Amino acid sequence: MKKMCISLLCTLVLGFLYYYFLLPPINLSSIAFWIFIFFLLIIFITIDVMLHSNEKNFESKLDLVLLALIPSILCIILVVNFVNCPLFHSKSYANRITIQEDGVFKEDVSLVNFDTTPLLDKDSSQKLGDRVMGQMPELVSQFSVSELYTQINYNNKIVRVTPLEYNGFFKYLANRKEGVKGYIMVDSTTGDAKLTKLEKGMKYMPSAILSQDLHRHLRFSYPTFIFGKENFEIDNEGNPFWIVPTMKYTAFGMKKEVNGVVILDPITGDSNYYAIKEIPAWVDHVYEPSLIIEQVNNWGQYKGGFINSMFGQKNVVATTEGYNYLTIDDDVYLYTGITSVASDESNLGFILSNLRTKETTFYSVPGAEEFSAMASAEGQVQQMNYTATFPLLINLNDRPTYLISLKDNAGLVKMYAFVDVTNYQKVVVTDAAKGIKEAASNYLEGEKDFSNLSEKTITITQIQEGIKNGNTYYYIEDEEKSRYRVNIQVDDSILPFIKVGDTIKIRFKKEENMMEILSLESID
Repeated sequence: MKKMCISLLCTLVLGFLYYYFLLPPINLSSIAFWIFIFFLLIIFITIDVMLHSNEKNFESKLDLVLLALIPSILCIILVVNFVNCPLFHSKSYANRITIQEDGVFKEDVSLVNFDTTPLLDKDSSQKLGDRVMGQMPELVSQFSVSELYTQINYNNKIVRVTPLEYNGFFKYLANRKEGVKGYIMVDSTTGDAKLTKLEKGMKYMPSAILSQDLHRHLRFSYPTFIFGKENFEIDNEGNPFWIVPTMKYTAFGMKKEVNGVVILDPITGDSNYYAIKEIPAWVDHVYEPSLIIEQVNNWGQYKGGFINSMFGQKNVVATTEGYNYLTIDDDVYLYTGITSVASDESNLGFILSNLRTKETTFYSVPGAEEFSAMASAEGQVQQMNYTATFPLLINLNDRPTYLISLKDNAGLVKMYAFVDVTNYQKVVVTDAAKGIKEAASNYLEGEKDFSNLSEKTITITQIQEGIKNGNTYYYIEDEEKSRYRVNIQVDDSILPFIKVGDTIKIRFKKEENMMEILSLESID
């Protein structure tokens, strides 16, 4: 009995250390909880056997029972999860998310306002934030900048916010009484970045340790909750908060779903739990993008049943690889394309999903898949080796249009590209120094003039290649000495290969010094 008490005491001590540092939820549906239970069982059995190792013919019935529990529990978990898998419940998987399928893009998404359009992606925001931090040597030595950079709607401005963090263990010890001094805000439209200093420092942070560690503080406050990934946000008064979604599962670790959020004040450590329908309107990020995409993929895969998802695959669709954010009214929406599983070259449409409420709408707009549009934009300036950012979907002139930034090797935005969603060959790129409004004007001007063109068949007598504002142009003279200019974006499958003597059919508009070709085709 004494040895069993020692085994139990050692197990409790090691179990407390495991719980304190790894923080598993006390929740039957969590796999992490059962791993914790298996750890306790193995530790108890191992210590008990070691304490009785000198006893001949020792056989503890308790140890045997506990040892048998491990495979028994594993079998139960596997059986229960198998019974709840898509093979038997494809409809419930498809219904994890409700998608309104009759969205009208130009009605739901307002015409783009470039004064409030987020032109900076996360990487550019990080560079600006790091630059602000570098100008404050008294803080750089003690704190670092978190990589979170959460995009939020702050008093009708699209910004990214990220907290400072303790710059290592010893810096935490030196600053733990006062806490982290502030957070950085980057305006996603103008690029203005500033450090907001707080009167009272933030003490409950991911970089803190022991009781002030954010995750440990949450676990001890809510021992049964399963937490998702935390986001850093500020309310309308600029007060910082951690927004931490709480999760629930079907069976053991399956069909993850958000059932509320914990909003924690990092200064005081005070927190409140809110059910989904009670979440304050200023909160923007409740549902993780990865969860939304997982559920949309389940909808696209299983809405026709499990057998269809594996074999016939009729109407089976999936999301494209990347995603971006749109801001509509006071909420942040996730945007991603929807493509057929049988094709990765084009989209059937796209979805917009509210990251606070999970309200999701599908828009049937067949067109270019995002990475095709990115490649098309890069192709206009291929000699520059610029890299395209993932597109931002905007309503430009009542048409869904991709807005893409083109960056150099240093990560600086050098050009803006507009790509028609329904025709990714229609691309206009403009030097970023001219501004986004000038870039949009260039794109729309070409769009307005496209329907009123002259048509002619010419034979090429001279052709030269040139570069202007980062764009490749071909300068052509015909047999009548008329001169033409054509951008490679008009048709990059024909233009690089035409030569003197070729006959082409062109549609063009008259410019001041020459004609601008806007479409062409080869004539054999």
